[in-house]
Amino acid sequence: MDLVAIGQRIRKQRETFGYTRDRLAELLDITPRFCADIELGVKGMSIATLIKVSQTLRLPTDYILFGASGRGEPDTLALTLQSCDPRLLPHIERVVQTFLAALNVN
Repeated sequence: MDLVAIGQRIRKQRETFGYTRDRLAELLDITPRFCADIELGVKGMSIATLIKVSQTLRLPTDYILFGASGRGEPDTLALTLQSCDPRLLPHIERVVQTFLAALNVN
């Protein structure tokens, strides 16, 4: 198991969510130092912590542990949307459409 790659995937998603390392540590109920050690690949984590990371960052555990599954690097937005409550998807779609429409305004 590649602890450095695991840490990189966690860090990338943490940054995508806009969390500081301290905030992620708080959400995971671990110390900021342990969170840093996980992200740097210095230490592994328990199954309980892996589950918390998965739920908090909305990433499948298999992606956290093993990365891409032969189809290239997965899109973190797609992974996030896959883990959302399906009832929220129409609302998210409207927000994204509004955002994209605003970008096209000259």
